[in-house]
Amino acid sequence: MSETRARFHIGQVVIHRLFGYRGVIVDADPCFEGSEEWYATHARSRPPKDAPWYRVLVDEADHVTYVAERNLAPDDSGRPVRHPALDNFLTDFRDGRYRPRETCN
Repeated sequence: MSETRARFHIGQVVIHRLFGYRGVIVDADPCFEGSEEWYATHARSRPPKDAPWYRVLVDEADHVTYVAERNLAPDDSGRPVRHPALDNFLTDFRDGRYRPRETCN
C-alpha cells in the first residue's frame, strides 16, 4: 500500500481551480470520506477518491466545502479569509497563513 502525502496544510489559504473562490483549509482526509450519493451529486469533475480531500472555509461566505486536492491551488495573495467559523479552527494569520488552534483530545 502506498502512502499518500497531502500537498496542502491546515491553515493554508487556497483557491478553487474550477470555481475561483478563496478559502482556508481546516481539515484534511487522506482519501475521500464522503458518501457515494454526495460524490455523485457534488463532485462534478469526478476527482479521484484515493487522493487527499480537504474541508475549506469559503472566504466571505458562511459555508464549508469538501474539495479534492487536484481542484485546489495555493493562494499567494497574502490576504486573510473572512468566515464566521474561522476562530473555531484557526488563529494568528501571519505571512499569508493561519496557525491551527490548539485542541485537547
